[in-house]
Amino acid sequence: MDTKNIALLTDFYELTMANGYFESGVANDIAYFDLFFRRVPDNGGFAIMAGLEQVIDYLENLSFSEDDIAFLRAKDGFSEAFLEYLRNFRFSCDIWAVPEGTPVFPGEPILTVRGPLMQAQFIETMLLLLINHQSLIATKANRIVRAADGRGVMEFGTRRAHGIAAAELGARAAYIGGCMGTACTVCEKDYGIKALGTMAHSWVQVFPGEYEAFRKYAELYPENCTLLVDTYNVLKSGIPNAIRVFRELDPPSKAIRIDSGDITYLTKRARKMLDEAGFADCKIVVSNSLDEWLIRDVLLQGACIDSFGVGERLITAKSEPVFGGVYKLAAIEEDGAIAPKMKISENVEKITNPGFKCVYRLFDKTTGRVMADVITLDHEAAPAGDDYVIFDPAFTWKRKKLSNFTAVNLRKKIFDKGVCVYDRPSIDEIQAYCAGQIATLWDELLRFENPQNYYVDLSDELWRLRIELIENYNVD
Repeated sequence: MDTKNIALLTDFYELTMANGYFESGVANDIAYFDLFFRRVPDNGGFAIMAGLEQVIDYLENLSFSEDDIAFLRAKDGFSEAFLEYLRNFRFSCDIWAVPEGTPVFPGEPILTVRGPLMQAQFIETMLLLLINHQSLIATKANRIVRAADGRGVMEFGTRRAHGIAAAELGARAAYIGGCMGTACTVCEKDYGIKALGTMAHSWVQVFPGEYEAFRKYAELYPENCTLLVDTYNVLKSGIPNAIRVFRELDPPSKAIRIDSGDITYLTKRARKMLDEAGFADCKIVVSNSLDEWLIRDVLLQGACIDSFGVGERLITAKSEPVFGGVYKLAAIEEDGAIAPKMKISENVEKITNPGFKCVYRLFDKTTGRVMADVITLDHEAAPAGDDYVIFDPAFTWKRKKLSNFTAVNLRKKIFDKGVCVYDRPSIDEIQAYCAGQIATLWDELLRFENPQNYYVDLSDELWRLRIELIENYNVD
């Protein structure tokens, strides 16, 4: 990835706001901002948190170069005192966040920033950029992996990604979501995610014939002998030539890849031909504009597939390429006390939850499955008891008593006064954690269509605070 200074990779208004706070004398007032999202992409049951590692890297390296200062001075809208502040900038906020790989739901503060108003406001754009993108791809990847029903999924989208960073970080997010590897070579170097690949159609075309191309490939790569059989004709030449090479050279790893045509029909026929030739151990890999819907359909139709290569529809989240995370002021400190703030809107879904908050997930002690999430104010005790009542914040008559549960605070302290205090897990640990957390979700939440609604409830105290502020704001 590009290693240039990215301090100015931000919406311009973040800088005008920062300068305004500085000039107004409120720059160092302590503020709380929440990052959350309003709906799950593809109308799914849940999303997956990702991108925290890059948030940490960004904040640990955030500084303004002399070139940055000169550029802003030339804009002729920033005071010299503010530019001098930027020259000596040091990040000093506290941050809490939900770990990467955690299933998350709309309305939950998956990241909270506490610190000087000017700093907390300024980092909004990059936090949203990093978490929105990777959470989107991790969520899409997990849908595809679940559709594959235990078969391997390789991320093949590098050449279709929307830029260099989108390719590399998209592959990272796809791995968190459950992909077994990626075509993006640099990801193995940078993150340890296994780089995978087969052969190009051009390889087959360069040789005098398909057989010669297959034989040379098998000689060069016997431990990874996946032959691309659809350059000319899958059933009339591709499979027969692959079988011939397998018989002659008997490579220890045998596979074919089909990248076009009717996947269900071709894989059924290919499987029959390979088995009859004595190569039941030969794997079948398919690709070609796949997504969770196509994968689910071909498997329901009896397609014989061992693994999938998924490209453009994964790396771009083509079906819904926006993760609608937002970043909103939740509170400020006044004389050492937290004064809650909230956004009021005629669009009900845009009304925010006020105050400094925690997110608890309630797990059934008997089954280990999730029961509900509860957002509380930070000073409240964790949900507990044999008759703990949860209720729908919008339809308050919908209530339920819960018992025999364990409450887990989902959020971890990431930064303390600008210093990272979080023990970062490896990418493999994140992927394993993600799989384990998804295993705690009920099957009804995993449906691609019309998943069960998972309630994110508010504590009684937070709900009353929300109502009180709404009523106060609406006084004529």
